[in-house]
Amino acid sequence: MSVWSGTVRVRVYVWVAQCWGVSGIADPESPGGPLCTNKFMSFKVCDRLAARCLGPLGRPLATCGMSRLLGGTLERVCKAVLLLCLLHFLVAVILYFDVYAQHLAFFSRFTTRSPAHALYPASSSSTNCSRPNATAASSGLPEVPSARPGPTAPAIPPCPDVPPGLVGRVVIEFTSPMPLERVQRENPGVLLGGRYTPPDCTPAQTVAVIIPFRHREHHLRYWLHYLHPMLRRQRLRYGIYVINQHGEETFNRAKLLNVGFLEALKEDATYDCFIFSDVDLVPMDDRNLYRCGDQPRHFAIAMDKFGFRLPYASYFGGVSGLSKAQFLRINGFPNEYWGWGGEDDDIFNRISLTGMKISRPDVRIGRYRMIKHDRDKHNEPNPQR
Repeated sequence: MSVWSGTVRVRVYVWVAQCWGVSGIADPESPGGPLCTNKFMSFKVCDRLAARCLGPLGRPLATCGMSRLLGGTLERVCKAVLLLCLLHFLVAVILYFDVYAQHLAFFSRFTTRSPAHALYPASSSSTNCSRPNATAASSGLPEVPSARPGPTAPAIPPCPDVPPGLVGRVVIEFTSPMPLERVQRENPGVLLGGRYTPPDCTPAQTVAVIIPFRHREHHLRYWLHYLHPMLRRQRLRYGIYVINQHGEETFNRAKLLNVGFLEALKEDATYDCFIFSDVDLVPMDDRNLYRCGDQPRHFAIAMDKFGFRLPYASYFGGVSGLSKAQFLRINGFPNEYWGWGGEDDDIFNRISLTGMKISRPDVRIGRYRMIKHDRDKHNEPNPQR
């Protein structure tokens, strides 16, 4: 303690007295100030108190003011904790009301739906379906089916370019009787009106087969007997249209073909391929695919009538095929050819003038048999052919 002056020691005494509640010790710089004048306090006591506030080198320690410092720190910490608790409480309240609003909106979708008895007004004698044991069936009310999504149907693949199951050359004969009941029995998948769609694949085209017709019921039965199975094996989506000319006026084949084109599109606008066939020509090979291509197609290139040879290079008669765009490009068939012959040569010229070319199958595949018949009345050869 000798290193400190008396003034410093007295100041320490004053500070210690203030820390420990001792009064009466005056600062020596204050003139006439008493030192440890408290009657319960002696100078030695003050000395011991001052020693407690000095370090080993005689420096003052802060232990006497630590209580105030710690008290202020604890007060600030408590305030901070209180503010955090208040903030947590406010966040919890906000989240509570937000979740409550979501639950309320979710359950309101079920409560706003009309029950079955609200859809059908109940009479005075009806059963209350709200009872635990009451059902819609017992109350006589129709049950409302639940809107459950059904299983997704698998995608149907496209039909192959070369259909499987083709048999090639087919034996054609016209000796056995052919009632329509047999044709219907042998082709159960064909719908009313001669429509068919393969169940196992999606065809690239929709084909309309158009037949100009008059007084040929016997021929038509054989034609249907052989063509329906062949077209089904070719995996075609097709419809058959028999265009009958009413009355006994001179026959007009080309005009009937134009009518068939328009009527087929009225029934189904998706037709994009048209096969024009005489009713007395039956193909002998199912590899002669009834489809349309980039160019007009001539199918009947080798008929038994002509010794299975093409009669002349520009021949386009018997059975031919054009797409919808090709038919419209040549403006359809000519309407001025009354009687037998001439219209197919005119069609060939129209095709050539529009810059298109005739496509034909191999001569071994494009073979046809003609049903024998006498020439019809009012279908004499056209003198202008």
